[in-house]
Amino acid sequence: MFFRRRARMLRWLVCGRLGPVWMWKALLLFAAIAFAGQLLGVIFNKSVQPAAHSIFSSPDAQGPSLGSCQPHNHIMFLKTHKTASSTVLNMLYRFGEERNLRFALPLGYQLGYPLPFNAHRVKGYRGPRAIEFHIMGNHMRFNKLEVEKVMPADTFYFTIVRDPVTLAESSFAYYKEVAPAFRKAKGLGDFADDPRKYYDPRLRNNHYARNLLWFDFGMDHNANFSMALAQRGEAMIRRTFKLILVSEYFDQSMILLRHALCWPLDAVVSFSLNARQQKPSSTGGLSGNWVGKAAAAAAIGVRAGRSQPKTPPNLSLTEDQREKLRQWNALDWYLYKVFNRTFWEEIDRFGRAQMEQEVTLLRTRREDLARVCLRDGGKPVEAQRIRDKNIRPFQSGLVKILGYELQPGLDNKTMMACLRMIRPEIQYKDVLDTKQFPRVPGAQAQSGQQSQGLMVAAGGTFLRQDPSRTGERGIGVEAVGRTLVEGEKDWDGNRLMRSNQTLIRPQERQRLR
Repeated sequence: MFFRRRARMLRWLVCGRLGPVWMWKALLLFAAIAFAGQLLGVIFNKSVQPAAHSIFSSPDAQGPSLGSCQPHNHIMFLKTHKTASSTVLNMLYRFGEERNLRFALPLGYQLGYPLPFNAHRVKGYRGPRAIEFHIMGNHMRFNKLEVEKVMPADTFYFTIVRDPVTLAESSFAYYKEVAPAFRKAKGLGDFADDPRKYYDPRLRNNHYARNLLWFDFGMDHNANFSMALAQRGEAMIRRTFKLILVSEYFDQSMILLRHALCWPLDAVVSFSLNARQQKPSSTGGLSGNWVGKAAAAAAIGVRAGRSQPKTPPNLSLTEDQREKLRQWNALDWYLYKVFNRTFWEEIDRFGRAQMEQEVTLLRTRREDLARVCLRDGGKPVEAQRIRDKNIRPFQSGLVKILGYELQPGLDNKTMMACLRMIRPEIQYKDVLDTKQFPRVPGAQAQSGQQSQGLMVAAGGTFLRQDPSRTGERGIGVEAVGRTLVEGEKDWDGNRLMRSNQTLIRPQERQRLR
């Protein structure tokens, strides 16, 4: 009896004083929904909201207005060696990837270098203009007639040059083990004092040791200098290339490039890639799982994938030795002087005051992005300190190649944009290759079986190594794709003939030393 009375009293209190039960159930349900919504809102804000306000979405990413021009999508960049060209190529990779453009990618990691470029070196090439390619920029020895088979008629051609003395310093450090002329010299100063003592034009890879720019432009780098020859080369380059950047004035070059291509500011903001540590390491060299790819990209030979202890290169030069290097690389020195002069004439037309303003904006933007994207205050670090092997630069030559680490805790949109800016050239090429040519699992396995026993030799030629005889030299086999043959025409219309393993023009044979 007592308990029944208490139950009636409880029902009276709940239903009469505090409302019906259904109301309390509804209130509890509403509270649960509100709590869940708040919780989801916190999660949603954490994962999505920062991306909407990513630094790459800010108005500063566009830079000063370029008017009503339209961005260039058909671009050919002649990637000259040791001129900061890897950093420029990264910009092209980023721009094209973000807009789903098609790249004229090599079958390997270079477009047939050091042979003159041939259209069949482009992966997926099906004949002149059969496929629309938007961007071409991997290492090649320029051959205009063949490039024009691949790229559309409205393609914007540009390249970059560098002072041949500083270019020689970088080339000596990077290619000392593969260029016989450098390998024989104790130091760059010894080579500069008497280049002919070490240089033999008949030996493979010695093109790295003399007039490397002239060679990359597709001309005879062993020709004796004459003003008439130099001016002819200059004229051929001017007829093809709309813009020639200068490595020593990289930021000014990027502003000119941005306006020429009608690109947003962020497209030309970069972090220096493939930079070498100024203090050489005694134990650098090729190492790691990517050794073959690194060798292919740098045209460096390896034996059975093993690196050997290396002596740091002596790059010190006197002023007299610097002048001797200018004389030795007289054709390159001529090109550098004339294109450096026209570069500043271009800046005068652009306006020096405006150039200063835009360079300041570029540098400020680079600092902002480095602060957001990079660890260690944006300073490049040694490869072994980079935990993610996918952004670890390959180690080639006698000095350490530096890279970057991403700042932790980035949202997805920012992380992907930052990753594109620091991804090394070889890995980036692989990413683009996979996107353009998705691999079938069965074909991939077959490709892996075929690649066993292959290693990369100097100049990008593949050598087959017998696993049972790893101490012997491999047997040369032709890489996939057709190469230029004797009798074909060079990019200026002259027929080629073979001399010292290099295809040259007949009238230049007599100039070879």
